[in-house]
Amino acid sequence: MKIRPLNDRVLVLRIEEEEKTSGGIIIPDTAKEKPQEGKVIAVGSGKMSENGGRLPLDVKAGDRVLFGKYAGNEIKIDGVEHLIMREDDILAIIE
Repeated sequence: MKIRPLNDRVLVLRIEEEEKTSGGIIIPDTAKEKPQEGKVIAVGSGKMSENGGRLPLDVKAGDRVLFGKYAGNEIKIDGVEHLIMREDDILAIIE
């Protein structure tokens, strides 16, 4: 399925964290928090400005990003869980 977010929305796939700590302790699924890091899959065309033009987004497909714990809405695409969020919900781009 192809999906293209509208306006300033971004489609993100969460990047799973390690299941072990640096000390070698295995973390069970019930104790894990959802990762706050992801890969941008698709971006919208940009936010509308007051004069009717489009303001381009800072993120692009393929960027690794950090986002807030409760940012975005979870959706399933072809059985894989993704997040769709506004660009404002993205805190940083990892370079």
